[in-house]
Amino acid sequence: MARGTGRGPGSSSRRPASKRPAPRARSARQAAIGRVASTTAAGWRDRITSARANRRTVRRVSLGIVVLFLVILVAPTLRAYLQQQSDIDALRAKVSQQQLTVEELQEEQARWEDPAYVEQQARTRLKFVKVGEKSYTVLDPKQKDTTGEIAHGGDAVEPWYDTVWSSMQAADVPSNQRR
Repeated sequence: MARGTGRGPGSSSRRPASKRPAPRARSARQAAIGRVASTTAAGWRDRITSARANRRTVRRVSLGIVVLFLVILVAPTLRAYLQQQSDIDALRAKVSQQQLTVEELQEEQARWEDPAYVEQQARTRLKFVKVGEKSYTVLDPKQKDTTGEIAHGGDAVEPWYDTVWSSMQAADVPSNQRR
């Protein structure tokens, strides 16, 4: 190895004069380095600002996802709760209506325990009379029968077998379904 060309032990720390930069070049170089440093610093500042903005965006998106998850989780439960509350209100209204019905039936039951009320109902509904009394029943107070004939429900033009058939059909219908 030749002296002065290497960087190992025994080499000179001085450079040859031809390779030294001029004093003006040194200041220009420092200016260029300063510009690179300032643009680099501005670049880092931009990166930090964008990273902060990016963190905010990530936080907002994360918060939105969490809120959406909670809404999806809570919505069916809330809907079921509101449905149950409306069912409870409907049942309470039904119970209060049934309590009114029970009170009315209890009042009617108390009336039926009175012998005078039972007698009055027997006279009105069943046409009962006491011994020695006469009972009169008015069939139709609005229509007066001046001809003395009995009014028939059907047409007189119908043949007798149609009348028999319609009476058999009427007899087959239970009494609670007749109109």
